[in-house]
Amino acid sequence: MNTTSSSEQPPTLSTDRRIALIAFSVIVVFSLLTAQPATAAESSNPVCNEQSGTLTDMIEGFVQLTTGLGIMGLLVVWQADELMEMFTLSREQKASLKEHKRGAMKSGVVLTVLGPLFTLAGNSMDLPIAECVNLIPF
Repeated sequence: MNTTSSSEQPPTLSTDRRIALIAFSVIVVFSLLTAQPATAAESSNPVCNEQSGTLTDMIEGFVQLTTGLGIMGLLVVWQADELMEMFTLSREQKASLKEHKRGAMKSGVVLTVLGPLFTLAGNSMDLPIAECVNLIPF
C-alpha cells in the first residue's frame, strides 16, 4: 500500500549532511576573510589612543555610577519588601514578596559581577578596549 515510488524518496541523510557541511564551510571561510581587516583596526582604537584619557574616565565613571546606583536601589527594594512582609498576612503575598526580593538580589549580583567579568574576559580574549578601560566598579 505504498503510494510513493522509489524515485520520489526524500534526500538521504548523507546528502543533508553534505549540504550542511558545505554551508558551514562557506560561512567559516567568509567570516575568516572578513575578519582580517578588523585586526588592522585594533591599532586605531579611539578609546585607547586618546591622549587625555577623558573617554576612558567617562566609561569607568559610568560603570561605577551605574553599579553604585544599582546597589543602592537593591538595598531600597530589599528594605521595602522586608517592611511590606511584616505587615502582610496572606501566604500568597509573602511568597510574592520573597520572589520579588530574590529577583532583586539576582539583578544586584549580575550588576556587580558583570563589570569584572567583562574585564577578565576582555583581557583573556585580547580585546583592545579591555587593555585601557577598567570596568571593575570597586
